[in-house]
Amino acid sequence: MNVIIITGASSGMGREFALQMDAGFTNVDEFWLIARRQDALEQLAKEMSHKVRILAMDVTDEYAMDDLEQLLYEEDVTVRVLVNCAGYGLIGKFEDLDMEGQLGMLTTNCEGLTRLTYLCLPYMRPNSRVINLASSAAFMPQSGFAVYAATKAYVMSLSRALNNELYKKHIYVTAVCPGPVDTAFFDIAEKGGEMLAIKKYVMATPEAVVDKALRDSYFKKEVSVYSLPMKLFWWWSKLVPHKLILLFLRGLR
Repeated sequence: MNVIIITGASSGMGREFALQMDAGFTNVDEFWLIARRQDALEQLAKEMSHKVRILAMDVTDEYAMDDLEQLLYEEDVTVRVLVNCAGYGLIGKFEDLDMEGQLGMLTTNCEGLTRLTYLCLPYMRPNSRVINLASSAAFMPQSGFAVYAATKAYVMSLSRALNNELYKKHIYVTAVCPGPVDTAFFDIAEKGGEMLAIKKYVMATPEAVVDKALRDSYFKKEVSVYSLPMKLFWWWSKLVPHKLILLFLRGLR
């Protein structure tokens, strides 16, 4: 049985991945949608034409992940695509933000993604894909977004390394690195502070970011960066010392 597994599927980018892949993929038997909010997953399932299995769980819950591992084994599936979208960010100074919330970013954005990828890899076959939602925040340290940027740097680094490791198996990993996206992400992120005003001028739609991510994954690209401003930022972060960029950004606050 060919399945697509999507975490963080109840809203935002995960939801958009589910809708676009449901419309565009024909050789899939089931979508396995993972998120904590069962009601939102049930509503999404009603909008999809494929058979959907709802897994209302938290990717940071070890017992739930053990159950998922058992389910993978019992169903004898082939994971054609794994999309890791579960995660969140908090904006604000490190010393001002709640420590539990910051540690939660590490657990969700890094540990949960790593564990699920590890569990799914044995069930992947040639031409399977892993799509990991990173961020343009991964390109360099981010003052006022320190822990989140660090977690996304981890996701980007892990994705590129795995893409290289798995290449001979013809399993391809893509890190998706958008800038700000118009989702509910900032409802949580801005509780402790506001993002730089300049970022509001480069806000992207989830539809456009996901469309490019899927095309880049199809063409086996290790990194997917949407929009010219974010591509310029990526190259800027490669060419200019990060210390100078941080000083420049400090002046914008």
